[in-house]
Amino acid sequence: MLRTHNCGELTIKNIDKEVTLCGWVQRTRELGGMTFVDLRDRYGITQLVFNMDTNAGLCEQARQLGREYVISVKGTVTERSNKNAKMSTGDIEITVNSFEILNEAKLPPFTIEDNTDGGDELRMKYRYLDLRRNPVRNNLELRHQLAMETRNYLSKLKFIEVETPYLIRSTPEGARDFVVPSRMNPGEFYALPQSPQQYKQLLMVAGYDRYFQIVRCFRDEDLRADRQPEFTQIDCEMSFITQEDILNTFEGLTKQLFKSIKGIRMDKFTRISYADAMKYYGSDKPDIRFDMRFVELKSIEADAASQGSLFHLTNGKDFKLFDEAEIVVGINAKGCSEYTRKQLDELTDFVKKPQIGAGGLIYVRYNPDGTLKSSVDKFYTADDIKLWAEKFNAEPGDLILILAGKTEKTQKALNELRLEMGSRLGLRTNDTFAPLWVIDFPLFEWDEETNRFYAKHHPFTSPKPEDIPMLDTNPIDVRANAYDLVINGVEIGGGSIRIFNKDLQKKMFTMLGFSDEEAQAQFGFLMNAFEFGAPPHGGIAFGFDRLCSMFGGSESIKDFIAFPKNNSGRDIMSDSPSTISKEQLKELSLKVNVK
Repeated sequence: MLRTHNCGELTIKNIDKEVTLCGWVQRTRELGGMTFVDLRDRYGITQLVFNMDTNAGLCEQARQLGREYVISVKGTVTERSNKNAKMSTGDIEITVNSFEILNEAKLPPFTIEDNTDGGDELRMKYRYLDLRRNPVRNNLELRHQLAMETRNYLSKLKFIEVETPYLIRSTPEGARDFVVPSRMNPGEFYALPQSPQQYKQLLMVAGYDRYFQIVRCFRDEDLRADRQPEFTQIDCEMSFITQEDILNTFEGLTKQLFKSIKGIRMDKFTRISYADAMKYYGSDKPDIRFDMRFVELKSIEADAASQGSLFHLTNGKDFKLFDEAEIVVGINAKGCSEYTRKQLDELTDFVKKPQIGAGGLIYVRYNPDGTLKSSVDKFYTADDIKLWAEKFNAEPGDLILILAGKTEKTQKALNELRLEMGSRLGLRTNDTFAPLWVIDFPLFEWDEETNRFYAKHHPFTSPKPEDIPMLDTNPIDVRANAYDLVINGVEIGGGSIRIFNKDLQKKMFTMLGFSDEEAQAQFGFLMNAFEFGAPPHGGIAFGFDRLCSMFGGSESIKDFIAFPKNNSGRDIMSDSPSTISKEQLKELSLKVNVK
């Protein structure tokens, strides 16, 4: 080794020891006849000392060092007179006897500091420099820890890690595939896997009853903070199990990660049905760090027993917005009755944003003196508003916020308003974690444009056994044996019990609009495998990048990926994607306009 120690390990116990260090020059400082150099490597920073009185030549050479020069130094560990408690090596410094410049460096386009002056695009262009910064390094070390803990936990439970192919057949449903032309098979294409779904099911047919893989996946879809065109999953499958077995196993994994990485012991995770998640939170990934559950004043979905009691709260008062609405629903923002008119106008503007889409906002102030004041007082009596307040379990000092309109659109808008209020009230902190399982998803969703059913998850998801008879009579109400793990309003993982019966799988394809020929062409190898003895099986996949960002307290997964793409799907460091030559296109039997 060129070095005896790294730049983060020397302490007071190493005083008088002769050492050799290698690293990058973080900064230099001149103080009278002394020159100080901070030497950095992956492990930390060590201060080097050059003394003009004892070695003027060496000190003068040190003053010529530039930022990010790569150097090797030999010297003696000495005790610092002005200790730095913020550094692991803050009790010592190295009195340098000799040093060698291993490589000079251009001045970096931004400072290699924890709080850098480089913007996102600049740092992505020079990502190899950005990776030298402590926050980015810490993120990648956290990613490594999570991967190792995951492998250790699953290995102890007799899971086997198996690599599945990256060049596979393109299949419909889901997001768009990235496709790869085959040179040896002109006119034919591979696809990069959106997940190893079919291969892990084949591993169950093959008898490998506990599989996992920390695997790269690819989806050609629009990007946002929690999406990248290539991403990583903790992908798992198990045989001879029930849904309960999978929930318990991977709740155990999640608890182990929290315990080992964050030092947090978690209680049993909350469970909620998809129907209740939508009814009370307007989202299939609710953030339950805070309460503020939805309260319905009117709903066409209400059961017969509550229908009358709900409708009389809003209808028949000549308020057209409520009379014509499918749903009138709101939240109780505790302690917010003294919101100013300006603050209420801000909330109204918020819900009217195009991406949220509400037509307006109704409010009721429950003043500290016990009086009630609403924005619809001219339509409703004081007794009406009092009934609303009782429905919301409101108390003096509370603020009720209400939206009305089409059910699905209004629920989604109120979910956004609820999250906004949670943020404003400081209820969505990164150091609080509230996991829950969302279960009993619909098996299908109906698309009005194409006039057909689509799988809510994927075509291999099993319906609830008790709901199978409804496939012929009322398919939209069939529930799936599917489940998502949600933490702090983010979907961390999802999976399902799979169909392992060939006849039921064929029925599923028919429901999704596949002819027998199309199903055989797309999925024949899987369906044929089922004829050779497929066990009951199911699985789950965690979004590994999302898991990393959650543990790291960030909303963007890019911070936890070594070389991420930007929001346009480009790697601006390597300038990809890029065009290829006419010769390459010809080899691949492709005809494309080349710039």
